[in-house]
Amino acid sequence: RCCCVGSALLALMLSAILLAPCTAFHALPGLHCPALGHMMRPHHVLYHCAHCGLQEHRSDPRHSKLKRIAPTVGSFFTPLRLADAFREYDAFFHLSRRKYIPPNFAELRHILNIAQIHASAEALRLITFDADGTLYADGHHIEQDNEMIELFVTLMKSNIDVGIVTAAGYPGEASKFESRIQGLLAAFSKYRLPATITNRFHLMGGECNYLLRVNAHSKHLEFVPDEEWMTPEMLAWDDHDIKELLDDAQVQLLEGASRLCMPVQLIRKTRSVGVVPTQPTIYEVLEELAISVQQNLISKLPFCAFNGGNDVFVDVGNKSIGLDALMRHLDCYPFEVLHVGDRFSDTGNDTATRDCCSIVWVANPEETGFFVKMLLKDIRSRKNMPYIE
Repeated sequence: RCCCVGSALLALMLSAILLAPCTAFHALPGLHCPALGHMMRPHHVLYHCAHCGLQEHRSDPRHSKLKRIAPTVGSFFTPLRLADAFREYDAFFHLSRRKYIPPNFAELRHILNIAQIHASAEALRLITFDADGTLYADGHHIEQDNEMIELFVTLMKSNIDVGIVTAAGYPGEASKFESRIQGLLAAFSKYRLPATITNRFHLMGGECNYLLRVNAHSKHLEFVPDEEWMTPEMLAWDDHDIKELLDDAQVQLLEGASRLCMPVQLIRKTRSVGVVPTQPTIYEVLEELAISVQQNLISKLPFCAFNGGNDVFVDVGNKSIGLDALMRHLDCYPFEVLHVGDRFSDTGNDTATRDCCSIVWVANPEETGFFVKMLLKDIRSRKNMPYIE
């Protein structure tokens, strides 16, 4: 699964898998890269264990050899044809012809994304997306000229449910959620999409705290009653425990910001609390604050402390809990679900989704569009469905 490259050791393993010399990786005949081969040769044992243990890991992810080699590796919900994905990427970018420069993190990420897209296309029933940085630039919204609108509609017409899972939370204010996707909702009305299509769109807000759907008649968003989709564990969250979690998080956020000499504005909501710098700062300071809270905050409830790029927030629950609840609501299995996001680092709020489904790690909205088009091409070839330009 592409999220696995979060570990430096696993990135090394994947490099070995993809670019090991022919003596260690006979599955890629004809690829020859002397410098890379020499660089990878000391790790041929690592490659051998990983290559032979992939199937073992899928059947027993907790006790596999791969788990011992790379403890942070997650579950493989689908088989990944990494060699084929490497060939596909190599045909355009010629990694195997380099003599001195090894593959970088982004290239490994792209290869894994390609493998995951091809694998997920076979049985996909639900695809979800992060919002900021994935569907549109940070601080922007889905406007009517966003290319993802046509891709969303095409996915939904292909009998695939589409969801947006975002940290943004506006309890009781559906109109504020609407403002973030106004262009998409306008397209639903413009195309006069029937309820059978619009019912396939879902918006999860506050990581996992609010689920909204499209009203079949007005094409506006409306909240789905909690008892219709939340798990029993989520419904059992106590208001007192929620307040205690947010109070403790608030203290740690403010103390951490003070320690880092970073003036901030405090934002407190029903199920989240965060700080926004009031003066220019650097990314590493926000990282330090997010990790400090992750390490020191203790609560009876699950929570997500993350660096949003321009702020640091703590939310009740996380995207894994929300996505798992949505999957249960739609009766989907992990191998039928794919999440696309841009924050799978230690302080990212997409990271938790690795526990419940396959993922695609993108760096910007342009990459999202590229991989969704690749996905639709695969789906059309398998189902012989027309593509809507």
